[in-house]
Amino acid sequence: MAVITINDMRFYAHHGCFEQERVIGTHFRVDLAFMTDTSKAEVSDNISDTVSYLDVYQVVKAEMMTPSHLLEHVARRIGERVLADFAAVETVTVKVSKLNPPLGGQMESVSVELTVSR
Repeated sequence: MAVITINDMRFYAHHGCFEQERVIGTHFRVDLAFMTDTSKAEVSDNISDTVSYLDVYQVVKAEMMTPSHLLEHVARRIGERVLADFAAVETVTVKVSKLNPPLGGQMESVSVELTVSR
């Protein structure tokens, strides 16, 4: 088994509990790691023998464009969709971070990280 990671994906999206967040939008960062058997690709050097991280990125991008109130919901949707779309993925860990959240103080981000397995 191998772990393939996609780090620091950046999106402008419309997630949040406050209506203004869903209307105006804000910046988000997503980090994702998934476990899959890469033994065949390690020998063949052929992309069709592994899970393409480009295809996984497209799934993350599509899910980020669907508004949600909670980061927990966004992360769960991404994790479940990766498992549904890629049968070779055994486990996926997703971290969704809202950059500069409107909490009345100065901070870089607020994050939710969760792991979804078959």
